[in-house]
Amino acid sequence: MPVIRTPESRFAGLPDYPFAPNYLDVGGTATPGLRMHYLDEGPRDGRVVLMLHGEPSWSYLYRHMIPPVVAAGCRVIAPDLIGFGKSDKLTRISDYSYQSHMDWLTALVEQLDLCDITVVGQDWGSLLGLRLAAEQEPRCAAIVIGNGMLPTGDQPVPKAFRIWKHFALYSPWFPIGRIVASGVRRKLPDGERAAYDAPFPSAQYKAGARAFPRLVPVTPDDPASPANRSAWEVLAQWHKPLVTAFSTGDPITRGGDKYLQKRIPGAQGRPHVTLRGGHFLQEDSPAEFAAAVLAAVRA
Repeated sequence: MPVIRTPESRFAGLPDYPFAPNYLDVGGTATPGLRMHYLDEGPRDGRVVLMLHGEPSWSYLYRHMIPPVVAAGCRVIAPDLIGFGKSDKLTRISDYSYQSHMDWLTALVEQLDLCDITVVGQDWGSLLGLRLAAEQEPRCAAIVIGNGMLPTGDQPVPKAFRIWKHFALYSPWFPIGRIVASGVRRKLPDGERAAYDAPFPSAQYKAGARAFPRLVPVTPDDPASPANRSAWEVLAQWHKPLVTAFSTGDPITRGGDKYLQKRIPGAQGRPHVTLRGGHFLQEDSPAEFAAAVLAAVRA
């Protein structure tokens, strides 16, 4: 599979992103040398908080949440999924699958030997994070989900998602920074919008971002559906803390917090919150989202 790497110069001078880069080879035998970028901030003996971004963002999304969580004594790991941020990118939409993303993320967790993890997921970070928590249950201590879910294809999807999926696959114009800005309630300054564009110098780099919507299971026979159903079997017995922090302004995931609270035993009696903002609540309510994360860590 052809692999490309965004030039480091694209990331020079990003606002509010002073973090040192770290890299791991997560390609295994299938794609040797495939490099994943991740942030590793805070004390090495601190409680691990794994912050997983979604579509079409990258670890830049968590830049305002990392400092307060680190200040509380935690170790924050924030990877860029393959195809995003400073991580390597495959050039064909067909090169990406739900399982390949799980394999790459699991490789990161196992190579770093992360344990006692609080998994934080939003958007695709939830699709991957909930699966990870189920499949790596001994390594995981708590879950925090904001504007995300673990679909199996057995439930209908909102019309807004079907429109988004078609746009991602077929629109000749796929402006990453503008897409992120449209999911934020506050006005995203030009420099921050440019930071979301930085990983994607040309259309060739956007295959991973275009692929994600088509990988969401929307039918019962989707290739990822059996594994997601198996994950739900684990989550249905999950008594460790699960905290939801959904926003007020996300038309696609609205109501998902109540569903998670009902289905997962560990959600009972937890300090769930509803935050002001759009789809990217890390941009609109970072302090409040970070507080929800720390509440789960303390639980």
